Amino acid sequence: MKVVGLSGSNVGTKTRTAMDYTLQVARESYPDAEITLIDLAEVEMIFSDGRNYFDYEGDTKMVAEKIMEADAIIIGTPVFQASIPAVLKNVFDLLPQNALRDKVVSVFVTAGSSKHYLMIEHQLMPILTYMKAHIVPTYVFIEEVDFYRKEIVNDDILFRIDRLVEDTFIMVDAYRKIREAKEAEYGF
Repeated sequence: MKVVGLSGSNVGTKTRTAMDYTLQVARESYPDAEITLIDLAEVEMIFSDGRNYFDYEGDTKMVAEKIMEADAIIIGTPVFQASIPAVLKNVFDLLPQNALRDKVVSVFVTAGSSKHYLMIEHQLMPILTYMKAHIVPTYVFIEEVDFYRKEIVNDDILFRIDRLVEDTFIMVDAYRKIREAKEAEYGF
């Protein structure tokens, strides 16, 4: 199983801190999974100009290909101006419309306050739905107060991240079994 952790910002530390913990849990719980981190702060992305994703070069092509090859994507994003960061939106713009078909996508959000908790429902979920993702229904919303010295200090948040990872892997396995059963019906 191929899993991509997509840290969806090119500034700040909270999203990356949460992503590091999330992927640590995933690696410890599912050691056979091939888990890759893509931190948009560490790659040189160009803006989408309408080409097919495989026509790009460098980091832009690598990011698109890793996402297209993944069985699951764990997206971590901060809230900027009550929306997702432009660098994360650009990743979606690089991909074809059905890029997330048959992929399980789970999400956590870091935000300065609870006032932005609906951003995910109004900004990110419609994009994921449009791109045909199987979305893990429960996401994790992490506020500024949940961090201290670049660590998550709220035990409830840690528990919810653990559960998010578990739900992600369970959904990948469930959808794989459903597809296999459907293909077996054809009998050839």
